[in-house]
Amino acid sequence: MDTRPLRLFLALADTLHFGRAGERCHMSPSAVSRTIKQLESELGVALLLRDNRSVSLTREGVRFQQYARETLAQWDSLRHSMLESSRVLQGELSMYCSVTASYSFLHEILSAFRSDFPRIEIKLHTGDPAHAVTRVMRGEEDISIGARPDTLPRGVAFRPILRSPLLFIAAADQPKLLQSLNGAPRPEAWQDVPMILSEEGLARQRTDQWFKALGVRPRIYAQVSGNEAIVSMVSLGFGVGVAPRVVLDNSPLAARIRILDVRPPLEPYEVGLFALEKRLDDPLIEAFWSQLH
Repeated sequence: MDTRPLRLFLALADTLHFGRAGERCHMSPSAVSRTIKQLESELGVALLLRDNRSVSLTREGVRFQQYARETLAQWDSLRHSMLESSRVLQGELSMYCSVTASYSFLHEILSAFRSDFPRIEIKLHTGDPAHAVTRVMRGEEDISIGARPDTLPRGVAFRPILRSPLLFIAAADQPKLLQSLNGAPRPEAWQDVPMILSEEGLARQRTDQWFKALGVRPRIYAQVSGNEAIVSMVSLGFGVGVAPRVVLDNSPLAARIRILDVRPPLEPYEVGLFALEKRLDDPLIEAFWSQLH
């Protein structure tokens, strides 16, 4: 079965650039264009809107993107289950996590996995952990790592890795600010503090709930994507931020940060793996899932 046209289309749908899609699939832009035109001819519809400056998916292209993802997932699952009978697992496993996760606890997990299953290739993408669940639900990743939401979406499985406190942090060279904010929170002390917060995700939800209980509308200085950016801006003295301890423990800027002794503390969150329940019997996903005892 030749799955290359489907994989090529997904690469193009992901990059929206013929050159970058060709590089990813080791093809020239002209070969990419010919393959897409052949798909469109067989389907009888346009999958892409093209002009000299941009490429975008048509409505039919979005439908075909979902079909391609599901078809390749089913094909890979079938092929891997057949290979499993010979106890040789091989193929590609797509994974998404934050930069911090990639070089902290994930390194140990991947080392063990690589030793047990050397023929499985890990395709790792990094980004804002707030998108971890969404990327799995959309079929963009086989597995993702992130914080477990208070309500887990239907059809999504979760396996915990660690539990991390969620902390208020400030720059180490601002002793007066640290002194004024430590201890039981006072509304008048917090109402004018510039806050550096995540754009979205569980940490942002917990912080918003904390300020609501305090009766204060936070003064938001910046909303950023990713915890590493929060730590960086806080270390430069731009304001107070909120970040999980696992990020601080692995940050090169940890010496420039101080943790605020805020009471009551923010509720900690659980970090772990996400995957679709219906895909847990896929041999590759099952192999990785089993690494966490």
